[in-house]
Amino acid sequence: MSTLYDALESRDPSAREKDLLSALPALVARAKQASGWSAILKDIHPQDISSRAALAQLPVTRKSALKDIQKAALPFGGLNVTPVDKLSRIFMSPGPIFDPEGRGDDWWRYARPLHALGVRGGDLIQNCFAYHFTPAGLMVEGGAAKLGCPVIPAGIGQTEMQVQAMTLLRPKAYVGTPSFLKIIIEKAQEMGEDIRSVRYALVGAEALPPSLRTWLNEHGVPHVLQTYGSADIGNIAYETLKGDQVNPGMVLDETLMLEIVRPGTGEPVSDGEVGEVVITSFNPDYPLIRFATGDLSAVLTGISPCGRTNTRIKGWMGRADQTTKVRAMFVHPSQVADIVRRHPVILKARLVITGDMGNDEMTLHCEVADTTTASSHAETIVASIRDMTKLRGEVKFVGQGSLPNDGKVIDDARSYQ
Repeated sequence: MSTLYDALESRDPSAREKDLLSALPALVARAKQASGWSAILKDIHPQDISSRAALAQLPVTRKSALKDIQKAALPFGGLNVTPVDKLSRIFMSPGPIFDPEGRGDDWWRYARPLHALGVRGGDLIQNCFAYHFTPAGLMVEGGAAKLGCPVIPAGIGQTEMQVQAMTLLRPKAYVGTPSFLKIIIEKAQEMGEDIRSVRYALVGAEALPPSLRTWLNEHGVPHVLQTYGSADIGNIAYETLKGDQVNPGMVLDETLMLEIVRPGTGEPVSDGEVGEVVITSFNPDYPLIRFATGDLSAVLTGISPCGRTNTRIKGWMGRADQTTKVRAMFVHPSQVADIVRRHPVILKARLVITGDMGNDEMTLHCEVADTTTASSHAETIVASIRDMTKLRGEVKFVGQGSLPNDGKVIDDARSYQ
């Protein structure tokens, strides 16, 4: 039984990159048919966007901005190419933020992670993602239909009924949050029921700590993999197996382009450096170009042991939006980036906020090549801090490589007690 979904997954990486780059001009041209993208990309000529460098010059559209973009032109802010009356569904997240679903096959691209888990045609899936307003439950439905798998549309809650369904219908796979699977297993133990038919679990929407994965393994679910995605994009990346072993990192979906950028900017960082996940999606109904998810991750170099050759990320590593309030003023990661751009001597920076609430202190920690000579720039950098943030701040120079590789641009280290 092949562990790969199709031949695309084992392509030479250079062939995949060539295919994606060759499709970029058409993606930009199609997106510009929509009023929202036409405004965002108004001075962009599609034929010019045929390289990573050209893509990196395009504006970033942030998930955090969707509420305002959509409010100006409901429901999708003119980012949908397919008209609303030709779509399949409209979902609603708190905000509100609206997400479309088209009529295409496996629209959310969930078949690949299910296949990577070991699910095959005919396997019964108990789907415990929500169906109410959110697309999560229907993401799974599309992938299951593509593989030829029947689904129990269980949704969330009603734990005793979840156990009854597993006991009587004997599903092979569970899909949902890892914490809810733990609750179901504990309820089954309390009820004295046997749900050991569930051998596979594809989990997401929350963190999967190693301790929880181990607990699930030890309580009857030997194969547990996690996915990473969003309501705007669908599946982005997923874990894989080699035998019974979970491979490091998450493999990117075949139809997406990934950039990791410095938080608050659109500037790509080097492989291995933590930054914000930015996705370009070739979805024909709802193309997304340089869509910043607000999540932190990093590229994991090398090829996965499973044989899939696409880029891997380290998984979800926190939130990129580190905006904080200092002395009643909001300070944004983009302001720190602007300070760094003003001063080439700064290789990397982190704004550290300390003190008790009401007695805030800001210090810009700057990585530099030579801390001794950099001291002559302190006064102008302090002036830039005040100019950009309208707040007083100090500067501290540290050696290259001294700041942690965790994606933090603003570190709120104040005491809140």
